[in-house]
Amino acid sequence: MAERSTAAVDVADNSGDEPLTAEADQSTADGVAQNRERDTEIDEAQGSGGTEGPGKASPPELHSGHKLARRYRLEECVTRLDGFSSWRAVDEKLRRAVGVHLLPADHSRARSVLAAARSSALLGDPRFVQVLDAVEENDLVYVVHEWLPDAVELTTLLASGPLEPHDAYQMVSQIASAMAAAHREGLAHLRLNPNAVLRTSSGQWRIRGLAVNAALRGISSETPQRTDTESVGALLYAGLTQRWPYENDAYGLSGLPKDVGLIAPDQVRAGVHRGLSELAMRALANDGATASRHESPCTTPEELVKAIGEMPRIRPPEPAFTAPPEYQRTTYQQGTYGRPAPHPGATQPVPAPPAPLQSRTGKALKWAVSALLIAALGLGSWQLADALMDGSKSDDTNKTQTTDGGDKGGDKTKPVKTLQIQSAQEYVAKGDAQHPNDVDKTYDNKSATYWRTASYKDGPDMNPAFKPGVGIVYDFGSEQEVSAASIGLLFSGNHTTVTLYATDSMSSSVPLTSMTKLGSTTTSGTSAKVTVAKPVKSRYVLVWFTALPYAPGDSYSDPGYKQAVTDLKFTG
Repeated sequence: MAERSTAAVDVADNSGDEPLTAEADQSTADGVAQNRERDTEIDEAQGSGGTEGPGKASPPELHSGHKLARRYRLEECVTRLDGFSSWRAVDEKLRRAVGVHLLPADHSRARSVLAAARSSALLGDPRFVQVLDAVEENDLVYVVHEWLPDAVELTTLLASGPLEPHDAYQMVSQIASAMAAAHREGLAHLRLNPNAVLRTSSGQWRIRGLAVNAALRGISSETPQRTDTESVGALLYAGLTQRWPYENDAYGLSGLPKDVGLIAPDQVRAGVHRGLSELAMRALANDGATASRHESPCTTPEELVKAIGEMPRIRPPEPAFTAPPEYQRTTYQQGTYGRPAPHPGATQPVPAPPAPLQSRTGKALKWAVSALLIAALGLGSWQLADALMDGSKSDDTNKTQTTDGGDKGGDKTKPVKTLQIQSAQEYVAKGDAQHPNDVDKTYDNKSATYWRTASYKDGPDMNPAFKPGVGIVYDFGSEQEVSAASIGLLFSGNHTTVTLYATDSMSSSVPLTSMTKLGSTTTSGTSAKVTVAKPVKSRYVLVWFTALPYAPGDSYSDPGYKQAVTDLKFTG
């Protein structure tokens, strides 16, 4: 399988793992296990419709320093379990850390692990930890995957307390959306727990072990969508309450009281967001729970994504500012420097206000001020009368003139409308095109699809001599007044620069120098908004990128300076 150059991940999702020698729980007709304690630290099959027995082959006897394919040097064994082992390793060719799962080629699950790894690698969704290689050689099967040194497991985050409502909302939104995309491609996780969910330093949530972790343990399910949806609900429940929504303790979290059943998060901990509490119950309703307010349960990731979209958006908390201490005047400023301190309890005399100006000089000053005020009032009255008279003359002179100019100046602000894009085409100023067949994915109202650039070694500003920029020309079908563009981006980081140009056609033969520049912006986030200072009418608008952030490799390209557009809207 083709290698992928990207940053690196998941060791093994095995916190508290013991060999899987216990029989799997009995499953119901829909494949969801009846025993609610199945997801404890002994890693019983989550929602499995049955598991394979442990492979009879013993794990290969390897040691630190051993090399695979003369490239991957094993550093530290993280897990050795049920015939397979997981290692932290170093890719000596690309000089980066990677994770490696190893098992004998004659292991009963070797074929399914290879198949799962290759299917996961083909997904290429950056919200999942990427599989970089899946190989069988020298009686060994090994899977190489990313290693994310800056990411933190949800298990670690919950050790210090529950998540803030905004963080919990972001987690369930991103995880549910990612799992919905995976299931659309026929992939399931089946072991989605706090050890498999990571938060990066940029605040993005990523999932590791898609399909592979379940294949390593022989876990399967007759209803994988229900299983993964319930797992997302359990993650949200744990994030809101710092409790595991089953009776047994797991992942460093205390379970619920026995013989009480599943109770809503806002009944477990005070101050839990009501909407998120109901959402968790709807996702966990797959196993007999009753969603609050009698809302229908969410049985697939798509239904969960729809339910999240119907919720009011939860905004991040406002930053807290500490009020400065009240200014304290010193005794020197108060004019008491050198005076003895008053006796405690003694009543201090209130100083009398200063006497008004009663002297001869004071009276003269008052008369002078009064005279100035009277003169100022008289002068102001005269100027006002003169202005009124000039205005009346001007009105008489202009009675025969039309009022078109006044009507134009009195127009109210026009309402903002979203412009409909009819078609689009890549603009290639120099060099090769990027991905011309994907340009329509930038305006299909689906954030999971995108048009992407190639990966460049130089950056973030693009090299004018080699590639001055990349972009897409959009056609509105007729001339439209363009006032702004909102652009959704896949990669964050320093930095993305985008500029709008009005052009006469979609052809790349039209030089940039002949186009009209509408506006430009630079961002380090995953969205950009370009505002046009003075709205311009044009049928064609070029969205032109001249700086791209650095991003890790994925199934489509090597690590480098690159960007992708997920969603774009023009307003006028």
